[in-house]
Amino acid sequence: MLLRKISQSFQKYSKRNAFCIDNNYYTYEQLASTVSKIRKQLEKESYKSQKLVGVIAFESHDFYTYASIYGALFAGVGYVPINPDNPLEKNNSIIRQTEITTILTSKLDEHVKEIVEANNLTVILTSELPETEIDYSLHNVKEDDIAYILFTSGSTGVPKGVPILHKNISAFIDAFFALGYKIDENDRFCQMFDLTFDFSVVCYIAPLVVGACIYPIRSGGIKYANVYTTLEEHQITFACIVPVTISYLRPYFPEIILPKLKYTLFCGEALYNDIALEWLKCTPNGKIINAYGPTEATVFCLVYNFDPGKGKAKSFNGVVSIGKAMDNMKAIIIDENNSPLPKNERGELCLSGPQVTPGYWRDDEKNEESFFKLSNNDKDEVFYRTGDLGIMDEEGDFLFCGRIDYQVKIQGYRVELGEIEYHVRNLTNLTNVVAIPTQNIFGTTQLHLFLENYSGDLKELENYLATKIPVYMIPSSMSSVPLFPLNSNGKIDRKKLNELLNL
Repeated sequence: MLLRKISQSFQKYSKRNAFCIDNNYYTYEQLASTVSKIRKQLEKESYKSQKLVGVIAFESHDFYTYASIYGALFAGVGYVPINPDNPLEKNNSIIRQTEITTILTSKLDEHVKEIVEANNLTVILTSELPETEIDYSLHNVKEDDIAYILFTSGSTGVPKGVPILHKNISAFIDAFFALGYKIDENDRFCQMFDLTFDFSVVCYIAPLVVGACIYPIRSGGIKYANVYTTLEEHQITFACIVPVTISYLRPYFPEIILPKLKYTLFCGEALYNDIALEWLKCTPNGKIINAYGPTEATVFCLVYNFDPGKGKAKSFNGVVSIGKAMDNMKAIIIDENNSPLPKNERGELCLSGPQVTPGYWRDDEKNEESFFKLSNNDKDEVFYRTGDLGIMDEEGDFLFCGRIDYQVKIQGYRVELGEIEYHVRNLTNLTNVVAIPTQNIFGTTQLHLFLENYSGDLKELENYLATKIPVYMIPSSMSSVPLFPLNSNGKIDRKKLNELLNL
């Protein structure tokens, strides 16, 4: 079980560094001590009935925040990360839905006080807990107990909760190490994600299993610059990165050499073949992994070890293959009737296996919409609909073909926005290009194309597109934006781009 492995690391690697935060190092012994203080508090009689606890997840990557996560797990309590910089209304919704009555926080700033007062919460101030003896024991945690709940955007505007059970996260960690990456206590992991984003989980849990050190990126300043500084200064060996992060570093690629970086795992967004090839030159001793998976399938569940020699054969519209399902997971492509499709046919990508959540938090309607069963050898398998389009090629690798909701109908034709973006990138050599559907005064769907910091001739671009795609697919308007807005996880914020059209 996962907690047993972490407990063993606390003892085996006690004198080694577990975290480096803003150039301050914390050993496994210090982490175990802080975790013990937090779990002891949660195990008190007044808290024993609680199944879930909130963890204030500061953007500044605070040591006590990480310790709070492990402290909750070791106390047998599920945790719900809450970013105090998010809108109060969103945080209030999360707290109401989970019925949290207690939060763990290292400090009481204005944002945290606002959350506490709005929801009448009990506060455990983790930075001021008294010292206690280190407790390496394991709580009686059941595999069906909730490890954590992450909240993703809901189509109705209300965040939807994704509970991940202990058996889900244990299955993920087992499958991750089964991939065969050569990592041990000498490795250094970069952690760039907001703790409310699921890809952070692999960055702060997997390293602890092998006794490695975790390097959260510095707070403040420009995020992509902080990522590079962390990679270079601390000679990071394993990095999980959103592709858009290195797209901002692209102008500096000729000067970037990271010989110690063994693995770059890209996740969260489409990885394009051209930028993967260029990044490979920056990491002469490294491998590139393209990982895919929704929050509902615990971090990621398909991986592709990038092969620079296969290029277009393992890409779709320039997007690198997402590979094959990890251990004990199953991926299929289905049609509109939930029937599995053969190789080379496009449909919706669906997932099944021990990493898949049992369902959305208290949302039967959404569960009915998102999960379905298929019979296999007289046994029902539950599948999750990802909402992503995919194809399985002849070698069993999956190709990501875009979001179903990124398809629009124009003049009766079904248009995939990813195809338009692909051709624009080919001409402009830009990574950040986004096509967005709009409506004119007559209610007709049209397209607007956003390009980041583009100084070329837009008419020339329009003429080029006319040679590549049908006229109805050519955006009716185009504009250059100095810098694309990003969300807290470093991904392009399409919603904010859409809002620019209404200014």
